[in-house]
Amino acid sequence: MKHRWPKLLLFLLIAALGIAALSYWLMRPRPVSVLVAQVSKGMVQDSVANTRAGTIKACRRSGLSPSIGGQIVRMPIKEGDRVKQGQVLLEFWNDDLAAQLLLAQRQTRAAEAKARQTCIQAETAARESRRLQELHKKKLASAEVTDKAVGETRASQAACQAARVNIEVSQAQVAVAEAALERTRLLAPFDGIAAQVNGEIGEFVTPSPIGVPTPPAVDLIDDSCIYVSAPMDEVDAARIQVDMPVKISLDAYGDKVFKGRVRRIAPYVLDREKQARTVEVEADFNDPQQTKNMLAGYSADMEIILAQKPTTLRVPTEAVLEGNKVLVVGADERLKEQPIETGLDNWEYTEVLSGLQVGQRVVVSVDREGVKDGALVQIENTDD
Repeated sequence: MKHRWPKLLLFLLIAALGIAALSYWLMRPRPVSVLVAQVSKGMVQDSVANTRAGTIKACRRSGLSPSIGGQIVRMPIKEGDRVKQGQVLLEFWNDDLAAQLLLAQRQTRAAEAKARQTCIQAETAARESRRLQELHKKKLASAEVTDKAVGETRASQAACQAARVNIEVSQAQVAVAEAALERTRLLAPFDGIAAQVNGEIGEFVTPSPIGVPTPPAVDLIDDSCIYVSAPMDEVDAARIQVDMPVKISLDAYGDKVFKGRVRRIAPYVLDREKQARTVEVEADFNDPQQTKNMLAGYSADMEIILAQKPTTLRVPTEAVLEGNKVLVVGADERLKEQPIETGLDNWEYTEVLSGLQVGQRVVVSVDREGVKDGALVQIENTDD
């Protein structure tokens, strides 16, 4: 009986140590899984982006409508057709105006013929007047006959001049008739694409009443030149200048980024939304060849580069905590909160002026539970 007590005590001691070891293993601090990035040198840009989606616009776009009303008798285009400058897009019934033009042209021809007749008579009278004046000097013609010939010559010359002026009046009447006829035709003011056509042959069209907008007969787009227009927050607008570089992205082109330049900054603020006032900013594409297949109306986003440094110390912006701090992974795989001084920044990278060195590892998954100063971590990814 006496020999059993030491064995029992030894067994209890071993069991207690096992339970203690198991409790410690179960309650030990477990490493937090994190994603990290290395502090490195590279490009850092300070940029601003549009607050709402921008739009691809054509440099020239006109909603064309006739200046008078009438019945459509000819519409030789349809939506999507490419047209040339001066091409007829729409024509009203105009037989009466065409007849008036023809009448004016023939009246002009009659006036020209009348003027030739009158001026020939004036030349004949002038020759007769000179002949009688010579005879009068030789006492072979009376003064009365000579004076009458001189007066008739002057009257004939005045009639010739009046006939020539009458030609000008007739020509002006032709121009008026041509202008009236021209108003019945809608012509393309520039080369482009008919994006929208409203109207059918036989329909009557009337001009828009003052203050009442109506759809244009033809919406003509010049797609040879396009640009991007996007709203920028009024807070950022003061830092934007013409010719600043721009990164342009379009939903229709996926992740592809186009380079551009700021072409215009609106000189006023849009206050359609009182709490989000914006300034419209326009940008051109650096390479017009890249815009050949782009369509006016595409949605687009702009990132305007305010400043940039090609080679500077940087960390991913998502690694920077409030108060300009980062969590650095130490040699013991524990996190240490490190204050830093920052410079330029955008959504991708933040410039580090002091507080870090190249090669250090910082946590980018800062929003995970348990990621804090002093935490033991387990790194998921390979360092960048």
